[in-house]
Amino acid sequence: MVSVADLSAVEALEEVNCLLADLSAGERIGWALTNTPGLHVVTSSFGVQAAVMLHLVTQQSPGIPVVVVDTGYLFPETYQFIDALTEQLHLNLVVCRAELSPAWQEARFGKQWEQGIDGIKAYNHRNKVAPLDTKFEALGVTTWFTGLRREQAASRADTPFIDVAGGRIKVQAIADWTKKDVHQYLEAHGLPYHPLFDQGYVSIGDTHSTRPLTLGMTEEETRFGGLVRECGLHVKSEGGV
Repeated sequence: MVSVADLSAVEALEEVNCLLADLSAGERIGWALTNTPGLHVVTSSFGVQAAVMLHLVTQQSPGIPVVVVDTGYLFPETYQFIDALTEQLHLNLVVCRAELSPAWQEARFGKQWEQGIDGIKAYNHRNKVAPLDTKFEALGVTTWFTGLRREQAASRADTPFIDVAGGRIKVQAIADWTKKDVHQYLEAHGLPYHPLFDQGYVSIGDTHSTRPLTLGMTEEETRFGGLVRECGLHVKSEGGV
């Protein structure tokens, strides 16, 4: 059993990542479930490829809490996708939200996503980072699984298979997967993409800050006009859990 303390040394973290590099995604998940402390959870934005990680983890750990952050600004199709996958995969869904409702926040702070980089970061922290951290504290989470992939953005190019973030162990079992790997897995297991994928959306967040991919755009530019790619959940320096 490895702990946060065990992985705090760079050499130890590198050794475990080397071990996991030779395993399949399913084997990485199995290793983490066996060798990292519980409580384990998997977080999901229920984006384009969400079904992959949810299926991989719940096949080995049925009933694992699946934590989603509801900003109140998700697409109707996203809420429908959450409901559909929850039923299809029998998910133990745990929803977290900001203390203030979206309407109250707009009355107090305005539309922060229109207030430049600082406004976007404040919005993300208030609606994503802080609610997730609060939920993790309440649940007593010690290890969490995410579906981050290196191919998704330049900011994720160095994503390790296992890391330490916010005093918790973070496992990214499909970090090295390509779009082709994702597609083949979904096809093989009869799993759906997010419904907006067919409309050109490749990265899906809030309605006010997500655009479909068009000619000449990068994937990063489909979120917050390209000003900010990461929402803070996966950026240690911004307080991500």
